[in-house]
Amino acid sequence: MSMQRKMTTLGRIFHTGTINFMRNISLAVAAMAVMVVTLTILLFSLITNATFENTIAQITDKISVSAYLLDTTTDDQAKNLVKELEKNPAVSHVTYLDKAHALQSYIKQNKDNQSLVTAAAEAGNPIPATIQVYPRDLNEVGNIKTALTTPGNVKLQTPGSPSYNGDRKQAIDSITHATNVLRRIGIVTVIVFAIICALIIFNTIQMAIFNRRDEITIMRLLGASTNYIRGPFIVESAIYGLLSAVFSILIINSAFLASSNALQASSLGLLDINYASQYFNTHFWQLLTVQIAIGILIGTVSSVIATRRYLKFKTK
Repeated sequence: MSMQRKMTTLGRIFHTGTINFMRNISLAVAAMAVMVVTLTILLFSLITNATFENTIAQITDKISVSAYLLDTTTDDQAKNLVKELEKNPAVSHVTYLDKAHALQSYIKQNKDNQSLVTAAAEAGNPIPATIQVYPRDLNEVGNIKTALTTPGNVKLQTPGSPSYNGDRKQAIDSITHATNVLRRIGIVTVIVFAIICALIIFNTIQMAIFNRRDEITIMRLLGASTNYIRGPFIVESAIYGLLSAVFSILIINSAFLASSNALQASSLGLLDINYASQYFNTHFWQLLTVQIAIGILIGTVSSVIATRRYLKFKTK
């Protein structure tokens, strides 16, 4: 078969598939409705996951384990400890504040509480030199504490050191837990709706084959190949996926517009709507491509299975 003939055949398959879609629009609505819900949940899950990861990253950057050094600890000992910590794979970076800089940091943090600032100045700088250790991952905090509590390092620190700002850790844990729960819910929901969607498309194609059984029989008698007969059904299902992906993108876009304009909200619980909207706009074409690919995949796979099963005996 020449290339020109192949292209002509392919064009006929796409044309017939489009015509069949228009003829079966009432059947297509149910399949597309479920697919729109499926793709919308998937898209929302992707955006939510990216938004939560951004929130976690912002808070993680502010999390640190602080080691407070004794006044008897020399600068060389402190710098050696810093170098040791920087070599730890669990550590992102380390900040060392000598007593003078530690006092300046304390004054800056408590600038609104003049009594604390005055007390620190009158006491002749009671603030110890501090090493602030920032983890690469919150799950590595335990490793950092272990490194700081070795016998050789403990003797350089004040009693009760090291300390950990656990209030931020609680916020991180809450967001991480919410992210994991939503991710699991999203995956399960998408799988369930994808199966329902596939079954509906499967039944839609089955009904279409039944309605066109005489037409298919004639095509068989005229020598049409199985692939030529199956092609329009696959194209029809692919159109379901394409349109459903576009509708799901429009729904999410409308939701962001409503939340920012009508509700004038910048966040919804733990979800940062501003960042989510920015992420959606920045990655619009990538998200649309993913939606279209998944929609077409669900539609075509369902159609291929249906046609393989039902064309065998419907065309005899």
